Amino acid sequence: MTRSLNVPGIAYGGDYNPEQWPEEVWAEDMRLMREAGVTMVSVNIFAWALLEPSEGTYDFSRLDRILDLLHAHGIAADLATPTAAPPAWFFVEHPEALPVDKDGRRLSYGSRQTFCPSSPAYREAALRIAGELGRRYADHPAVVMWHIHNEYGCHNAECYCDTSAQAFRGWLQDRYTSLDALNHAWGTAFWSQWYYDWDQILPPRASGAVPNPTHQLDWRRFCSDALLSLYEAERDVLREADPAGKDIPATTNFMVMHNFDALDYWRWAPRLDIVSNDHYLRSTDPESQIDIALSGDLVRSLAGGPWLLMEHSTGAVSWQPVNRAKTAGELRRNALGHVARGADGIAYFQWRAAKAGAEQWHSSMLPHAGTDSQIWRDVVRLGADLRALAEVRGSTTPAEVAVVWDWDARWALELPSQPSGELRYLDLVRAWYEPLWRAGVAVDFVRPDADLSPYRLVLAPTLYLIDDEGAANLTAFAERGGTLAVGFHSGMVDANCHVRLGGYPGAFREALGVRTDELFPLLPEESLRLSEGGTAVLWSERVRLEGAEAVTSYAEGPLDGVPAVTRNSHGTGTAWYLATQPDPDTLAGLLDRIRGEAGVTAARTAPEGVEVAVRRGTEADYLFLINHGGRDAEVSVAPEAVELLTRKPLAGSVKVLAGEVAVVREPRGK
Repeated sequence: MTRSLNVPGIAYGGDYNPEQWPEEVWAEDMRLMREAGVTMVSVNIFAWALLEPSEGTYDFSRLDRILDLLHAHGIAADLATPTAAPPAWFFVEHPEALPVDKDGRRLSYGSRQTFCPSSPAYREAALRIAGELGRRYADHPAVVMWHIHNEYGCHNAECYCDTSAQAFRGWLQDRYTSLDALNHAWGTAFWSQWYYDWDQILPPRASGAVPNPTHQLDWRRFCSDALLSLYEAERDVLREADPAGKDIPATTNFMVMHNFDALDYWRWAPRLDIVSNDHYLRSTDPESQIDIALSGDLVRSLAGGPWLLMEHSTGAVSWQPVNRAKTAGELRRNALGHVARGADGIAYFQWRAAKAGAEQWHSSMLPHAGTDSQIWRDVVRLGADLRALAEVRGSTTPAEVAVVWDWDARWALELPSQPSGELRYLDLVRAWYEPLWRAGVAVDFVRPDADLSPYRLVLAPTLYLIDDEGAANLTAFAERGGTLAVGFHSGMVDANCHVRLGGYPGAFREALGVRTDELFPLLPEESLRLSEGGTAVLWSERVRLEGAEAVTSYAEGPLDGVPAVTRNSHGTGTAWYLATQPDPDTLAGLLDRIRGEAGVTAARTAPEGVEVAVRRGTEADYLFLINHGGRDAEVSVAPEAVELLTRKPLAGSVKVLAGEVAVVREPRGK
């Protein structure tokens, strides 16, 4: 059954929390939402305490009025279950539902997500309020989507209490056929960790030394699945409450962004009717537009097509050490950057800036300064932009390059006791992604076991952990004629975090035509010259050629003359190995060469500083040109093209002013 969002064009809005304001303010909200072009808002996200003042006692009168008001003004509601913030009375009655940290401290309530994901009492209460909402509002004409919970795992991805320990043991018994199988998978003969009874197994709580790596990895998998089971339970309750068959789609907001890695979204995405995401900039990132693009491409890949941006900020956030305001035009560039990467909806936290509470200094669509503010003017302008882009909705993104992304590999790489503690999964992926972004090359992200037939080039910047199926899939891609490039410290361990013996890079050794016998990670301040120019940082290893050719070698240090980058013919394709991290310019040059040999070209040549992305419709391509630079830029376009934001016809080129955006419709085949 297909459940789609019944909102025309590119949806526009944000989190709406009218319960935080006097009711006389609501009429002004409606008027200003219409002025800004808002078409959908998320409501009820943190209203549990007001809806259910005591267990089993409900007051929906305020929410009734809110939804009726939205409908009367033509604004759709993304109705949330308020289960991210249980009321105080719940914890007074169920103190055992409070989470426990790794050190054994039971945390208190008084903020949000202060519950144990495995708590039976929490599950019962959450499903009860979700069911009440579903039965009352499934037929309400304003409700177009269920917004389940909010940012699962943002603050409570892991709970180490005894209830969680029992749930973890149950999860392990489902995963492993016997204790012997678990002991083998975890390698418990090491350090006398052998288990003789399931009840002996605990979460990886704080201890005196480094915990077992497979124990930690399975714990991360369990924690992701525990929260997923809560989402699915609420979703199913809401579906059962819709006997009329309105088929309201359900979503929950992912957090594919720089500071969150708690959930395996490859497992989550198929369970959502519509994939949505929250994305916030890092104040210390001088080129945060690259993070927007990377996140958007990854979310689009999770969704298998268009998706919704459920939250981002109009300006500063309130939870970083220094919360930077956005510069002139940045709000617009950010939002349209998400649309360029597949977003069919743009929303913010939140509609009206709070005057009290933990996020009172977080920016909003309607700031503390009111309508006489730059943010408000930008919000209104963006609403007009999104109306002009209505026809873009539903279009897809053609890509010939796939980047392999895997949460198991990310979690495993960043466990303690690695050869280097300087390796960060996202940093390694972004280093390879950035040159493609600068060149305007479209990218999909894929699981290791994905169908790779649509691609000419597959990049695996970092795959420390890879199971046998994934490794066979990637190497077969090259064998069948594709081009595969693999980064250092990949293929090293299997799905159980066991080292693949016989030399590195383990699972990829034969396809790459190399063998490494020892690793030489570099200190943070170290670098090594490369024979063909440039430098190497972070990592080096003693590579021996076993069929591959050296592309560049170390030109100094203990590995002087040893290959650093290799190329191997494998089957009818090619497999590259980057046994180090080249400096950015050298890495960009290598990736240009690799994609050139693979026959991958950029969507469009554009001046430096201009981001290029393409969405493909049924009859036209939509060329997004976002000028992040300080100079105006001229970009060639197809004959009979039209710039959609201004509706101006173009005669073979478009001028994109510094800091501005152009979206060009190019008729197919013209």
